[in-house]
Amino acid sequence: MAGVIVAVVVAAVVLIFLVRAVRIVPQARAMVVERLGRYHRTLTPGLAIVVPFVDRVRDRIDLREQVVSFPPQPVITEDNLVVGIDTVIYFQVTDPRAATYEIANVIRAIEQLTVTTLRNVIGGLNLEATLTSRDQINGQLRGVLDEATGKWGIRVNRVELKAIDPPRSIQDSMEKQMRAERDRRAAILTAEGVKQSEILRAEGEKQAAILRAEGEREAQILTAEGEAKAIGTVFRAIHEGDADQKLLAYQYLQTLPQIAQGQASKLWIVPSELTGALSGLGGLLGAAAPAPAAAPASGGPNGAAPQRPEPASG
Repeated sequence: MAGVIVAVVVAAVVLIFLVRAVRIVPQARAMVVERLGRYHRTLTPGLAIVVPFVDRVRDRIDLREQVVSFPPQPVITEDNLVVGIDTVIYFQVTDPRAATYEIANVIRAIEQLTVTTLRNVIGGLNLEATLTSRDQINGQLRGVLDEATGKWGIRVNRVELKAIDPPRSIQDSMEKQMRAERDRRAAILTAEGVKQSEILRAEGEKQAAILRAEGEREAQILTAEGEAKAIGTVFRAIHEGDADQKLLAYQYLQTLPQIAQGQASKLWIVPSELTGALSGLGGLLGAAAPAPAAAPASGGPNGAAPQRPEPASG
């Protein structure tokens, strides 16, 4: 019976020994092993064997990139304005031994270092430069933090300013300024639109006037050509018909009623040749008229010659 108890005790001791001697490290993790209180080695991912009751395994260290967001910190700018800045840090543990023994609280240390560096950087910039130079501020913060945390076995990959909150009064002034700037741009765009509209309207009126003038010119040219052709036709007809001055005078008389139809005062110019033609035309018309019948011989009603009364005798 005693032998069974001893065997059970030995088996339990061996089992405990094996459990404490075998360590399995997950991927992207690391473990620091201390032997008799001093740093001995760093366990990498996989199966590892340690000496029970001699080696002590510290907590696992995450080797993946970590993100830490810090609450807004009040920072004074160069122009004495207090702004609240919210930062985000992306860091990664590169040396588990240094991260374990060189710094007690990594997150707290990074936060305090970020606040201090942020105040140093923002203190040399005014509010406008702070709002418009985020990339420059991020680069300066990353450089300072990466250099300071290098001895802690930590690499700072990125630093981002998540929010920059100026004072409420400054926000109201900025909103008014932005509203005035938008109004100014809207006025400029409206003026440009009116200008372009006026230019296009002027161009259209110019083209219309040019086309109208060209149309009137073409119409006048066609009218003049028509009149020239008409005059040429009349002139040829007159010469081919061998019209004399009497015919021309007759045509002039036919045209006079048309000239007299208007209401305005008329001034007629009668050529001397036309006067002679009219005289000849008048003589022609007089000769062509029938002669008046001869008066019958004086007599009585029966055709007898009237008797002359004789003078009374003395």
